[in-house]
Amino acid sequence: MAHLRLTGVLLVGGASRRFGSPKALARIGDETLAERGWRILGEACHERLAVGKAGELELPFPLLDDATDVRAPIAGVVAGLRAASNHVTVALPVDCVHVTPELLVELGSACRDAAVTQAGPLPGAWAKSALPILERRLHSDDLSLKGAYEALDVVRLHVEESLLADVDTPEDLARLTAPLTGP
Repeated sequence: MAHLRLTGVLLVGGASRRFGSPKALARIGDETLAERGWRILGEACHERLAVGKAGELELPFPLLDDATDVRAPIAGVVAGLRAASNHVTVALPVDCVHVTPELLVELGSACRDAAVTQAGPLPGAWAKSALPILERRLHSDDLSLKGAYEALDVVRLHVEESLLADVDTPEDLARLTAPLTGP
């Protein structure tokens, strides 16, 4: 699908406090949220990386440890950008169940230093050129990806709001995945 060579990063390092158990392992039909995200990235990207905390999850694909104690998306984005073989990386949180391969390619294609949606930094695309700024923020405990916008050339895309819904609780999962699994 992608003409631009993209690296896809599946972010699975969240604490899942509100969910009550690891979101990555929650199921939608016959696949987990992690398997779904991995599949979507595979349809959009030439390379895929799952990034999180080593030893926390049993996944059917390799996990790249983000090498930090920080529990924030910036840790996964930085680790993914460092490891990516392509200039542009699209980052997909494991709990964004309606993101499509087309949206990921659109974000990647629009990326300068970053490309984000109206909802915020994730899902989003990040270029290697953003890495030094994101690393400085991570090392100074300034963990907001949005906070990096002022120092980066960021493209903002307006996309269908329903594509950006994320799962925070088991009730969210049931509500958001009902259209995906049927009655």
